[in-house]
Amino acid sequence: MSGGPDSGGRPPRTFTPDFLTELFRNPLDPGYADAAARRRESPPASGWRAGCARSVSVLVVVAVGFLFAVAYRETLAEEPSRSQARAGLIAQIKQREAETDEMTVRADRLREEVNRHRDAALSGSQAARLRNLEAGTGLGRVRGDGVVVRLVDAPREGDAVTGGSDAGPDRVIYSDLQKVANDLWAAGAEAVAINGQRLTATSTIRSAGAAILVDFRPVTSPYEVSAIGPGSMRDRFEESRSAYLMRRVAKQTGLSFEVREVEDLVLPAAPEPRLRYAEPSVGPSASPSGSAVNGSSSPGPPVPGTSLSPSGGVR
Repeated sequence: MSGGPDSGGRPPRTFTPDFLTELFRNPLDPGYADAAARRRESPPASGWRAGCARSVSVLVVVAVGFLFAVAYRETLAEEPSRSQARAGLIAQIKQREAETDEMTVRADRLREEVNRHRDAALSGSQAARLRNLEAGTGLGRVRGDGVVVRLVDAPREGDAVTGGSDAGPDRVIYSDLQKVANDLWAAGAEAVAINGQRLTATSTIRSAGAAILVDFRPVTSPYEVSAIGPGSMRDRFEESRSAYLMRRVAKQTGLSFEVREVEDLVLPAAPEPRLRYAEPSVGPSASPSGSAVNGSSSPGPPVPGTSLSPSGGVR
């Protein structure tokens, strides 16, 4: 099937059912061909109009280049101040860490002195019982055979203080330490510490950006989770879910995971906790149960020998 000649005097265009043959025979769409023909037939733009267009293009290029040059100059000018501020912050972090370590050592010395005076004032059985309670709660230093689980980040570039980029699959994250510590407790551990930070019933392991905090103190790679417990603790931990997951992650990402037995392991005491004391409510108005409802009178004073609950009632 073919059509007649078009208005431009071109030969008729042939339409065949073979699409590939038609595509190679007439690669340019008729609409594009007509537009090209109209451009060829139209008179060229006047000289002043073309000159204006070129001038505008040159001005735009110059303005953009000037903006880039100013931005680059400002960046270079601010770089020394940023580097100086960053170096100052790093120095402050290291200074505060050194001061904290020094105060921790002093607190341990004073605690040992207090313990000596306490043992001298108490009888032998009472002092031994108190030391056992302190060891069980994490407030006393303990020594014995145990297990050390070592976790090391995969090698990567980054600042050792600021932690580099955000934690990723090849870095130890806080939940890894949580799982390892919990499975060590489940395997029979009697005392656990992470990089020398003793864990107690109120300890926390959390993240702050790329850093890991144990009781609000930062710990860095390599991480060593030390535990004192029975001889079967290592075998039981090796069969735990956290050990299986960490071996798998280490195989896939290059992260280091190692479990070894250690004899005569020493774990330090945890810092003294901040104790919180319950106090009885003052007056019946402190509790909704102490007010009159629908004409009923408020309850009378508690019976001697009972204590007030937080809601103001009597237990």
